[in-house]
Amino acid sequence: MKLTYTYKGLLAAIVLLVSGGGHLQGRAIQDSLLVVKDTLEAVQDSVQAVPDTLQADSILAEAGRPAENYDGVFFIYGGRLLDRFQKSHLFITILYAVILYSILTLIILLIMILLQRSKLSREQKLKDCLLEQYQLLLMDYLFDGTKREESFQRLERLARSRINRQILIDQMIDLSVNLKGEIREEIQTLYLRLDLKRDSLLKAYSRKWHNNVKGFRELAFMNIREANDRIISSLNSGNEILRMEAQIALVRLSDQDPYRFLDLLEKPLSLWEQVTLHELQIQHNLKVPAFKKWFFSENDSVAIFALEMVSWYRQKGTGKEILKLFEHGNEQVRGTSYKVCGDIGVKMALPAMIRKFNEETFNNKLEILRAFAKLPNEKYLKFLKSVLDREEDVQLQIEATKAMENTGEPGISLLIRLMKSKSEYKNYQIIIRHVLDGRIY
Repeated sequence: MKLTYTYKGLLAAIVLLVSGGGHLQGRAIQDSLLVVKDTLEAVQDSVQAVPDTLQADSILAEAGRPAENYDGVFFIYGGRLLDRFQKSHLFITILYAVILYSILTLIILLIMILLQRSKLSREQKLKDCLLEQYQLLLMDYLFDGTKREESFQRLERLARSRINRQILIDQMIDLSVNLKGEIREEIQTLYLRLDLKRDSLLKAYSRKWHNNVKGFRELAFMNIREANDRIISSLNSGNEILRMEAQIALVRLSDQDPYRFLDLLEKPLSLWEQVTLHELQIQHNLKVPAFKKWFFSENDSVAIFALEMVSWYRQKGTGKEILKLFEHGNEQVRGTSYKVCGDIGVKMALPAMIRKFNEETFNNKLEILRAFAKLPNEKYLKFLKSVLDREEDVQLQIEATKAMENTGEPGISLLIRLMKSKSEYKNYQIIIRHVLDGRIY
């Protein structure tokens, strides 16, 4: 039917339009179009059934058995199940009405999408224009003392609508990222004079998490602490993005102890969050706390983060506390403690590692052997050789061989004797030859 091809073409055009600008209307419009599509397909199937009904009436007429005598919807003729409708003209009229309604609905949706795209396009053009205007006014306010008051009055007049105020806040944050000292303080003063703090606080206390994220970020950049309680309450949010933004905000808003929030953190501290917090520490030159106080946190991820920071900042005097972590119930915490001992040179931990070796997991055995490689000592060659003899895993044998080689002449001599020994073939002879090959390591 031509009507079928018409509605399919219209439907395809609108689906393409939605897929190109789906961010404008969201998933709701696409779901609506799918519902309409299903409706039209059902209508098409029903229309295609009408010729079968007319064919059934024709068969009955040819047999001299008029269709009017059969009141049922289904009847049997010649061994076939046939269907018929007593009111076929009314049914077809209803079908056409449904099709017309569906087409009108699609046209309305098309018009709504076009209007929305036009609106967003106008808003983007206005935003681009305001961005350039605000940049010039802010430059005049910050760097031209003769135009400061005039610039402030113009900014005050422009910042009367919600959209304009948000654009101004964004511009001020962009400037504060790259500026320091008195200029940054001037930006904060302007932020307060224009009462933009009220906008940020409203976002911080909003029920929508994406508004919270914006509010936390703005308050942190402008050094406003009035919403700290709200930020702290978001530390254990189920939303990972909100949780990380709260952590970043508290680090920026803290003068004395930027990592104090770790005492309150109950959710796991992801690797990405750990990296972000460390970058903040470097970028803002924040005070480095004694991370050993978090070694025994109930949150295992916090303990791991503290160990990594001790390794990064080479915080000495933490050996006794790290040794206690060798008995920790979490495999990853123990493995990190072995690694950190090697990183910061805790030689007193080597005998304890030997005692723990046989009962440790495979990954932690690797960390122990790597620690021995970082802290070479010929006193432990016997232990390393026993690993080479007993362990069947090639990776463990390689790490033990590297640790022996790092002890210098005693270890290398022992490895050469083992490699040349012909009393009994050992598969580690190939490993020793591999490790001692200077072209590889």
